Amino acid sequence: MRSHLHAIVTALAAAALFGAATPLAKALLGTLPPFMVAGLFYLGSGAGLGIAILVRRLRRLRRRADAPPEHTPPRLAEAPWLAGAIVAGGVAGPALLMLGLVTTPAATSALLLNLEGVLTALIAWIGFRENFDAQIALGMAAIVAGGLLLSWSGPHAGLAPGALFVMGACLCWAIDNNLTRKVSANDAMTIACLKGLAAGPVNLLLAFWLGAHWPDGARLAAAMAVGFAGYGVSLVLFVVALRNLGTARTGAYFSVAPLFGVALSLMLWPQRPALTFWAALALMTLGVWLHVRERHEHEHTHEPLDHTHRHRHDTHHRHEHDFDWDGTEPHTHAHHHLPLTHTHAHFPDVHHRHSH
Repeated sequence: MRSHLHAIVTALAAAALFGAATPLAKALLGTLPPFMVAGLFYLGSGAGLGIAILVRRLRRLRRRADAPPEHTPPRLAEAPWLAGAIVAGGVAGPALLMLGLVTTPAATSALLLNLEGVLTALIAWIGFRENFDAQIALGMAAIVAGGLLLSWSGPHAGLAPGALFVMGACLCWAIDNNLTRKVSANDAMTIACLKGLAAGPVNLLLAFWLGAHWPDGARLAAAMAVGFAGYGVSLVLFVVALRNLGTARTGAYFSVAPLFGVALSLMLWPQRPALTFWAALALMTLGVWLHVRERHEHEHTHEPLDHTHRHRHDTHHRHEHDFDWDGTEPHTHAHHHLPLTHTHAHFPDVHHRHSH
C-alpha cells in the first residue's frame, strides 16, 4: 500500500507541473507562435532530460565501472508503441493545445484539460480492458459534465473553435497515455527524453514553415525551462505512476492538473470568474474525488512473466539471483515471475494486468 501511496503522490506531482505549464504557455503565446512554443517546450524537455541521463550515467560509472545498469531503455519490439505515443502526444497534442490557447482563456483551457483523463480511461477500458466500476464511471461523468458546461459558456452558443482544439489535444494525449503504458516498465527518463527530442524539432519545423523566427535569448530560455519542468519532469513522473497505477487511474489523478493551472492563471490574469466556471470546477472536483477514493480488491492469479524493471523484493518479487547481489534495493535486472494466486488491494500496474 505504501508503494501505491507513493505512486499517487507521484501522479499528483506530475499533474502540478503540467497544470502550471498551461497558463505559462498562454503568457508566452503573446509573443511567440503556437508551434514555436510547442517545439521549444518539447526541445527543452528532451535536452534537459538528456543532460540528466548523461549526468546519471557518469555518476554510476564513477561509483563502479562494472555496475549493471539501473535503468533499461525500451526494447526494439516496443518501438512501435513508443513511436505512436510520440506522434500522438508529442507532435499532434501540443500543437492542438497551442492553437486552442490562442482564442481560449487560460482558466477555461486548464479545466478543459480534465477531459484528457476521461478519454484516457475510456480508451483504457474499451481498448485495453482495464477494470472499472460504477464509482469510477460516475466520476468520469462528472468531469465530462464540467467540461461541457465550460465549452458552452460565453458569448457564443455551442463549442468555440478554441475549445475544440483543446479537446483534440486531450484525445491525442489520451492515446499517448495508453500507448506509453505498454513501455512504462522501462526507464521513464529515457522515454520522456526520446519524446522530447523527437517532438521538439517537428514542431519547430512546422513553426519555421509557417514563417516563425527564433525568439530572443530570454524568451528562448524561458520557454525551454517551462518545457523541461512542465513537459519533461512531469512526463517522467507520469510514466512512473503509469507503471504502478495503470492508465485509467493515473489519468484520473492527473486530472487534478487543471486545478493547478486555474490557480496560477488567476494569479497571472486577476479577474472574477463566471458562475458557470465555479459550477464546472465543482463538477470536476467531484469527479476527481470519486477516483481518489476508489478501492479494488479481489482474488487474482499472476501468470508467469519475464521482464526487466526497477523493483524491490516485495510479495511480487520473490525470486533468486543468478549473479552476486549485495542486498541493495531497489535494483534492476531481468527476472521471472512464478504463477501466484492471492488477494489484496491493487491497481492495474505492470504486475496486475489480468482480466476480471
